[in-house]
Amino acid sequence: MNNPFFINKGPFTIDKLLNLSDIKNPNNFKKSKILDIKDLLTSSKSNITFFHSKKYEKLAINTKASYCITTDNLKNYLPSSCKKIIVDNVLIATAKITKIFYPDSITDNFDTTVKDISKTSFKKKIIFGKNSLIGQNVKIGKNCSIGHNSIIEKNVIIGNNCSIGSNVIIRNTIIHNNVHILDGCVIGKKGFGFFPDKKNNFRYPQIGLVIINDNSEIGCGSTIDRGSMSNTIIGKNTYLDNQVHVAHNVKIGDNCIIAGQVGFAGSSTLGNHVMIGGQAGISGHLKIGNNVQIGGGSGVIKDIPDNSKVMGYPAKNLKDFIREGK
Repeated sequence: MNNPFFINKGPFTIDKLLNLSDIKNPNNFKKSKILDIKDLLTSSKSNITFFHSKKYEKLAINTKASYCITTDNLKNYLPSSCKKIIVDNVLIATAKITKIFYPDSITDNFDTTVKDISKTSFKKKIIFGKNSLIGQNVKIGKNCSIGHNSIIEKNVIIGNNCSIGSNVIIRNTIIHNNVHILDGCVIGKKGFGFFPDKKNNFRYPQIGLVIINDNSEIGCGSTIDRGSMSNTIIGKNTYLDNQVHVAHNVKIGDNCIIAGQVGFAGSSTLGNHVMIGGQAGISGHLKIGNNVQIGGGSGVIKDIPDNSKVMGYPAKNLKDFIREGK
């Protein structure tokens, strides 16, 4: 889908793109026009992508991108149709190019277009509290409500029969039908993505969305970061308890139950029917299968296959955890 939140400043010719990013161009690439930067999976012809870890070799083999930022060690996994741009640090190079296409994605300044809901066309369509603010080009379906002191920023889409609590901030987000967002949530802000430097940390642009699917509930005080390159997704009929943090690019499946104070690091994927106990932590770039149960307080640092029950730190098979605790 087209991103309604950040304007693409492209196209750029590949030589200009590399020059603006201070990336060497030993192959003298210069004629091709690049329309956008995307991940390995969603890239198509006239896109540039990036490949920084062998973990994504299956995606790299099948990418449709015209150009790929990668390392000398990984270049041979890419198809011959994809021209390789070799760099020392793939993620920093990718961040620089993303910033050129989407310069507005670095900062998260407050939306200056918002108006009190009582001064908008929504005043006769939805139930609302005091001091609720709505930005430009917001779409809200039937039978919705918005609590006190909540802010729905520009371009946000909210479906039918949705309830937005008080003191909520929503931006860069698409919410489907029958979704409940409880008090104090912040949804769609930029993720915690940057590269440490001695003097000035280099911020990674966050150009993705948050998508919350039908019949889901987000508990009080929870935070859901928008995606960096892909989207952050909450599946259908998935319930998050209070004070859950979902980092950028995380994808949670359908019918999941996440208890309070669980934290997800970036780019991890959960299957369907996953249950996680309170205060568990899920490290980044992991794959959690279907029908998995994770005990409270566990620390998950590796992939978990379907139908597993785990607990502890590091999380291990529940029977092994109980046996070792005797």
